[in-house]
Amino acid sequence: MTRPTADRVIDGRDMEPPEPFVNTMEALDSIGPGERLLLLIGREPLPLYRALELNGFAWETGRSADGSFEVSIWRKQP
Repeated sequence: MTRPTADRVIDGRDMEPPEPFVNTMEALDSIGPGERLLLLIGREPLPLYRALELNGFAWETGRSADGSFEVSIWRKQP
């Protein structure tokens, strides 16, 4: 998978839950229109998707060769 361009990256692969979720939600407070956040994580972050949807974000998830997940997140256009 080709890693998408991101303005900010959170590497949550070595974090314990709920740290990746908390760090991602905090980081999303600071991204502006047209900016992207990339979350790298060892398992698919299913609970995150609902929070993103409720807060006006879109995302795209891919799987890396090592089995980890890459979630590219951005604000939905109004």
